[in-house]
Amino acid sequence: MQRARLKMAASVPGRMARLPMRVGWQGVECLLNAARLAPSSLVVPVRTKRRHFIPPSVSAKYTTPEEQMKHARAAGLVVPHERLIRPMNVSCTAGIFDPYIPPEGDARVSSLSKEGLKQRTEQVKQTAVSQLAIRKIKDFDPDFSTKTFPEKAQNIFIEAHNNLTNFNKEKLHSLVTERCYPEMVRGNRYKTIRWSFLESLEPPRVVQVRCPDMVSKTNLYGQVTVRMHTRQSLAIYDRFGRLMHGGEQVPKDVLEYVVFERHLANPYSPWRLHGKIVPAWAPPRDPILKTVMIPGPTLDPSQEYEEMDIPQQPPAPRTQWYK
Repeated sequence: MQRARLKMAASVPGRMARLPMRVGWQGVECLLNAARLAPSSLVVPVRTKRRHFIPPSVSAKYTTPEEQMKHARAAGLVVPHERLIRPMNVSCTAGIFDPYIPPEGDARVSSLSKEGLKQRTEQVKQTAVSQLAIRKIKDFDPDFSTKTFPEKAQNIFIEAHNNLTNFNKEKLHSLVTERCYPEMVRGNRYKTIRWSFLESLEPPRVVQVRCPDMVSKTNLYGQVTVRMHTRQSLAIYDRFGRLMHGGEQVPKDVLEYVVFERHLANPYSPWRLHGKIVPAWAPPRDPILKTVMIPGPTLDPSQEYEEMDIPQQPPAPRTQWYK
């Protein structure tokens, strides 16, 4: 023990002697270090979005989605499963509940004939189910009446088609349901529509009323089918200004069965256009005239189209498009 203490006492003066030399070398290193002479900078850590899977480049060997998913799973990355969930809208139904079947020969068969009497008897049988639906609708809408509703429905029908020709999206959404809107505007992007309501040949009337429910028994909807026999004019022009269907000066008698719907559980919901019922005995529609590009002759790289002597056909008269 005494020898160890003597050794420690002897080593202390040696360490004290080497201390000033070490401190001096540290001071010289501080002067020679270029980082000490540079201005101080503040480093702020920034958190970026962590990418679990980096998409491969164009020249990567994993090109197909299946190979990419297999490579990601082999690397230990969990690929989330995509669930194809169809969105559900509760402000309207997805279709027409118990669609009305129009009798064959409607608007052409006299009510005094044998077939006309059969149609009257079938209508009386269907009124029993409609009366129950009318009672349910009156529980939510006390002002509903089958006598005043057809005129209101016809005004909604005319206003909806006028906004369709002007393509007023905001107003059109308040007049038609979410199920009817895509059916009305589909295919009208590069077309011009001219529609007009001329007169009503017969007063509109309610032919069927239904009150279906969806999801729960308290979530009720009112569907009213209105028969309209009117005279209208329709003209559809393509993006080149050529007539595709109908004519502005060609009125036609149209018999339609239009369905109107309202979300009865919502006290602020209005009656809106929901769809149309096309009977099986209805005549086919007129064909649509389409403008087709005729391919020209194949040219060599050294030729121009103006230099070739190609006979030009005279344009067709305008009256041909109205046939």
